[in-house]
Amino acid sequence: MTPRTQPDPLSELFPEAREPDDALLEALRTELVRRAEEDDVLDVAYRTMDSPCGTVLLAATDLGLVRVAFELEGFVEVLDDLADTISPRILLAPRRLDVAARQLDEYFVGRRRAFELSLDLTLAKGFRRSVLEYLPHIAYGTTSSYGAVAAAVHHPRAARAVGTACATNPLPLIIPCHRVIRHDGTAGSYLAGASVKRQLLALEHSS
Repeated sequence: MTPRTQPDPLSELFPEAREPDDALLEALRTELVRRAEEDDVLDVAYRTMDSPCGTVLLAATDLGLVRVAFELEGFVEVLDDLADTISPRILLAPRRLDVAARQLDEYFVGRRRAFELSLDLTLAKGFRRSVLEYLPHIAYGTTSSYGAVAAAVHHPRAARAVGTACATNPLPLIIPCHRVIRHDGTAGSYLAGASVKRQLLALEHSS
């Protein structure tokens, strides 16, 4: 016996209703973001973008870009962590991150060597934050060792801790932890994988 199809009560109440198309969904999302901003209840805006490293998630607070995440990290987990550490008031609001996405696009095609973005380093504390604040001083197209970075931040015996700071960098790509390599010249580990790290270094060396 063929099971009977249950009627949809919404269809009976609104017979002309239809599934929302992409344009309508985008309009609804835009209005939701507008109202959240107007009511000052949007604490974290996020979007995703395609890149040569795969899909990348960008998130920002009022202070600036707070998180860049690779797909390997798990976007759901990243957003859950942002909800726990910053605020649960998170919305998909791509336009808030258009400038960051554009600058990353320019970087990936070799047309940008430095980022001009406000950053929110809320997720970095103590020694790790001091490492992250130093990393932009490593020039585009150059590298430094973990030991050299440790010495530069006045903790010459903390090379391993520098590695931990790089591994937990909340703003990879923007804060260039990929420019920190092992003392023997090999790339070492990276949030998105060692192959992506080598890819980024090759991009910078060829530009």
